[in-house]
Amino acid sequence: MRMPLHIATDMISYQFNNSLKGKQRYPFVMMLEPLYTCNLTCIGCAVERHTGKLQDRVPVDTCLKALEDCGAPMVSICGGEPTVYPELPELIAGIIERKRHTYLCTNALLLDQKVYGKIAPHKRLTINIHLDGLKATHDRVCAREGVFDKVMEMIRAGKTLGYHLWVNTTIYKETSIEEIRELCDILKHMKIDGILISPGYHYESVKRDMFLTRNDMQEKFEKVLSWAKAYPLTSTPQFLEFAAGQRDYQCSPWSTVTFTPMGWKTPCYLIGKHYVKDWNAFWYQTDWAYWESRQDPLCQNCAMHSGFEASVVMQAKPMDMFRLAAWHVTG
Repeated sequence: MRMPLHIATDMISYQFNNSLKGKQRYPFVMMLEPLYTCNLTCIGCAVERHTGKLQDRVPVDTCLKALEDCGAPMVSICGGEPTVYPELPELIAGIIERKRHTYLCTNALLLDQKVYGKIAPHKRLTINIHLDGLKATHDRVCAREGVFDKVMEMIRAGKTLGYHLWVNTTIYKETSIEEIRELCDILKHMKIDGILISPGYHYESVKRDMFLTRNDMQEKFEKVLSWAKAYPLTSTPQFLEFAAGQRDYQCSPWSTVTFTPMGWKTPCYLIGKHYVKDWNAFWYQTDWAYWESRQDPLCQNCAMHSGFEASVVMQAKPMDMFRLAAWHVTG
């Protein structure tokens, strides 16, 4: 299966219960950035996400209060680099205790020091490792030599220790899709549990000319679509078709809410127009209809899974739901 059965059933139950309550908008995922400190300065990352001071990190109890406020069944711990967060074991334990599914998004450099042997494998914990290509490409994106080799070492170690492992691969303007397929071959041979392939995160604060235009994206994802079924990709087929220009959706910016050292980031994970400390002020005062419409200039080249995978589900027709079910069980 593409996703462990207990995660799939929890998500379906969550969506069903919200539908019974008549809710049209509700968070699917909480992006939790407990710190803006990182041990890398990747070229595609927003400056604020790797230059923060460790003493400015969010306390564990504040992180868990934010989780309770939003109610999302999934938590993606990112940052910054979350393995730098000193209270990471306590944070993950608190999330799991609340019966939420946890995705630890990491560059993998500190997994052997901070996670393996210190945070036990658990059915509610997935380690999601950033890997943007083969050795030369990934080391260039990370602006440091040796990162790719460390990642591969940590994947092998994690699989041996029994952790559930995903890889998160970002497609940029210069990305070779042939290289990404070669990477998928390697990862499949290593029995990776999932591969997320996504268009480049076009943070508004990143000025480099490395991100995809809509035409770039469609051309590259048409190629991804041609071989996607051969690998354990976690992106739904409808999302890949959307990225390839074969479908269109409104955005669902409310489906992935982001809590940071500055508060709730509005309107979405990529665009920080405002930061709000109070959940109710964030949720009820954000103009969701405007951001759903994708009319803002900042939204024109965006096809991020954080905004559109929920749209695949929320805007699905009966045949789409059948395809989603078949995709899930055949992975």
